[in-house]
Amino acid sequence: MKIIILGAGQVGTSVAHNLASEANDITVIDQNGELLRDLADRLDIRTVQGLASHPGVLAQAGADDADMLIAVTNSDEVNMVACQAAWTLFHTPRKIARVRAPEYLKHPALFSQGALPIDVLISPEQLVTDYIMRLIEHPGALQVLDFAGGRVRLVAVRAFYGGPLVGHEIRDLNEWLKGGEARIAAIYRKGRAIEPQGNTVIEADDEVFFLAAAQNIQAVLKTLRRSEKPFRRLIFAGGGNIGRRLAQALEDNFRVKLIERDSERVESAAESLRNTIVLHGDAADENLLLEENIEETDVFCAVTNDDEANILSAMLAKRLGARKVMALINRAAYVDLVQSDVIDIAISPQHATIGSLLTHVRRGDVVVVHSLRRGAAEAIEAVAHGDRKTSRVVGRAIEDIKLPKGTNIGAIVRGDEVIIAHHDTVIESEDHVILFLMDKRRIHEVERLFAVDITFL
Repeated sequence: MKIIILGAGQVGTSVAHNLASEANDITVIDQNGELLRDLADRLDIRTVQGLASHPGVLAQAGADDADMLIAVTNSDEVNMVACQAAWTLFHTPRKIARVRAPEYLKHPALFSQGALPIDVLISPEQLVTDYIMRLIEHPGALQVLDFAGGRVRLVAVRAFYGGPLVGHEIRDLNEWLKGGEARIAAIYRKGRAIEPQGNTVIEADDEVFFLAAAQNIQAVLKTLRRSEKPFRRLIFAGGGNIGRRLAQALEDNFRVKLIERDSERVESAAESLRNTIVLHGDAADENLLLEENIEETDVFCAVTNDDEANILSAMLAKRLGARKVMALINRAAYVDLVQSDVIDIAISPQHATIGSLLTHVRRGDVVVVHSLRRGAAEAIEAVAHGDRKTSRVVGRAIEDIKLPKGTNIGAIVRGDEVIIAHHDTVIESEDHVILFLMDKRRIHEVERLFAVDITFL
């Protein structure tokens, strides 16, 4: 595909890196020449320096025959005007824009072909908010990702010494679940991927990815680690878009406190939040955390726009006795440094955003994409179409499908029914098939599997 990316910031760079590695024709536009030179040195892409919403700059980038425009500059207004220009002047078929301001997002009528012609809106703040909320719903999980509208979830968990299934073979899992079912999709042991077989033994400290119907998640978590009490007391550091959205969503069911340094934001948050205690202060102030009983806090989550402040306040909260700490971290290098050693969960907004973007880049009928393991792995939800003559998967048992190495089918959603995949499960037309790819480079082989022969069309 020929794709133009507007913005060479952290999201734009991450998207360019992901898409360039898949043999797409990528052009990146930004006003910062230094950022573009650095990007061109590392990736095989074209760059154009200039304001991304200017028609002349878009034309120079090849908008007249581009398949897709991805607008992820730091300005909502530039992103929106660029999509308008791309459609009006160049008829770019697919336009994706990052829009952050809630004032715009409150009015969906703005984003239509008759108004601002944006096909897909990406709100990183909302994606991150949803991600953190799922983690709070499932104590003990490292990641919780939705498929099929939340009916199936992919959960990452670290197996603890003493967990019922630790030291046992994978095939024993469903016996422990007593009626429920789950499928282990991947295991990472000391950072190395292990393709799960029935006789694979789970070891303490393994990072285990499993798929299950949403109602069975807690039962699976209990087989892999010691049972954790539900979270009740939450502290969020940062009263910006993410912190305030989290407090609003959770304040009716949890005891929520919000810490913010900026006095204007404190006043605004206090007015809009009904059951949240809003505190004016520095989340890295030891005395403030002690006064607010940090040692009795279940989750401390730092979501300011400053990576260093998030890391330091989360480390301090952990040292002072918070049960679990999370930190929002934009720089990928920092995520690798602090995850698991000093901070329980490092949250990367780029990874959440990239998964949402990749959903619209994948060929075939791919409806959900989640980027995993810092972009090395992927979990996707693809829809099977056709019949046995026109499809490589429909009408075939899973054991008869030639899946790429390191790829496995974990679950199938058929109407309202969730089917955990077994070797003899037969895929039917219109099934939503959930796959785990340990090696994202195999994605094109998966896309070809789910492509329909021309005779079907």
